[in-house]
Amino acid sequence: GAEEPGMEAEAQELPLGCGGGGGSPAAGRSPEGEERREPPQASVSNGGDEDGGRELVELKVIWNKNKYDVKFCLDSTGAELKQKIHSLTGLPPAMQKVMFKGLLPEEKTLREIKVTNGAKIMVVGSTINDVLAVNTPKEAAQQEVKAEENKKEPLCRQKQHRKVLDKGKPDDVMPSVKGVQERLPTVPLSGMYNKSGGKVRLTFKLEQDQLWIGTKERTEKLPMGSIKNVVSEPIEGHEDYHMMAFQLGPTEASYYWVYWVPTQYVDAIKDTVLGKWQYF
Repeated sequence: GAEEPGMEAEAQELPLGCGGGGGSPAAGRSPEGEERREPPQASVSNGGDEDGGRELVELKVIWNKNKYDVKFCLDSTGAELKQKIHSLTGLPPAMQKVMFKGLLPEEKTLREIKVTNGAKIMVVGSTINDVLAVNTPKEAAQQEVKAEENKKEPLCRQKQHRKVLDKGKPDDVMPSVKGVQERLPTVPLSGMYNKSGGKVRLTFKLEQDQLWIGTKERTEKLPMGSIKNVVSEPIEGHEDYHMMAFQLGPTEASYYWVYWVPTQYVDAIKDTVLGKWQYF
């Protein structure tokens, strides 16, 4: 009954499984004459095999242009998959929208909703840091935009604008008052140039919610709501006048440029066109 010297205990390896399941490890000394047996090995392959007695399925998790190859238990629930996605992406489960043939139910298992090997799992959602970045105070965001604009070449130096500005200030342009903001006059703003160098006038029809842009050839009547933005910049050497553009579409080609706008009306024009004319 004496133990044979030199024999050491054997620790059986735990088979890998979804919940850490598997047989209980056994350790001890082999009786004399008994053949030693290796612990059973769990076979793992793509999706249909079992790991620790539970099936795995290979998934392709796609989030924010990133792709993750994941092996996951077929009998795990949608809520457990969300936890796994959290560990991969940092995206909290509460902020995840997981899609597989529709919104993934949290209470059902992947087997119940018929997830198959190689299935694509789409994830929509933003991390806390992303949300905080979007919620940057408006003033700070505006300052960043202005700082970026300051790095660019001034508009009045660009070739497309120089060909108009080099004509000089029109003789009949309306007088300007630097350092003062005034409400829009009751008469049209006139004596300005457009990008072709032709004379243009601006008439603000507040009762019709329209901006009329008039030239020698025709008058365009634009609903205020069709103007997506208004940009302006002082003209170098003539800072009491601005060059101004009305954005009528998504590209730069859709900007309607007007030159030699008196500076005292610039803010009133912007507020009027962008829907704040009632203030005046």
